[in-house]
Amino acid sequence: MSVPDYICIEGVIGVGKTSLATMLGEYLDARVVYERPEENPFLEDFYNDPPRFAFQTQLFFLLSRYKQQEENVQTDLFHKTLISDYLFAKDRIFAHLNLEDRELFLYDRVASLLEQNITKPDLVIYLQSTPEKLMMNIKKRGRSYEKDVSTEYIRSLNEAYNRFFFHYTDTPLLVVNSTLMDFVNVRQDFEELVNQIMRPHSGIEYYSPGE
Repeated sequence: MSVPDYICIEGVIGVGKTSLATMLGEYLDARVVYERPEENPFLEDFYNDPPRFAFQTQLFFLLSRYKQQEENVQTDLFHKTLISDYLFAKDRIFAHLNLEDRELFLYDRVASLLEQNITKPDLVIYLQSTPEKLMMNIKKRGRSYEKDVSTEYIRSLNEAYNRFFFHYTDTPLLVVNSTLMDFVNVRQDFEELVNQIMRPHSGIEYYSPGE
């Protein structure tokens, strides 16, 4: 099996990015870099009043993710593989969904400067799911700052992610239909997913369990 040096895992809130990153990190003895959304002081305010707090929330995420990439996405002497539970470029999904035109203009100028210094992964894994399952997962984990997330917002975010990755060409991309799988609790599901991740990749590829 071929192990990519740098893997990013992506998907909508509640799809299981962090769980898969943790499990894959343990399986491969890899270093794992985690996004830390709970450190954003505007996030709960954003879910309560999106128009008012979208720009502050987005800018904080952009700068904190950039700082984390600078600090952590480097060669590790003890681990050959690096796994991240987010892709830096996905920040634009939220920006285009939540910001009004003048805010988006300013955001794009800052983001374009920062993106020049970001290391691209060897493989991106995009976990797809349905809004219904995503909402069920969000409610089940019970994070306080997510208590006001609406089904409508998750549905629009899901559509935005699908559009983004439909046109994504920066790196090899594995699109995984995770709706009917449970890689957290069913070992066979996880091992079958690992087999898909470990094979050579190019362009956009799809994995849907049972097909």
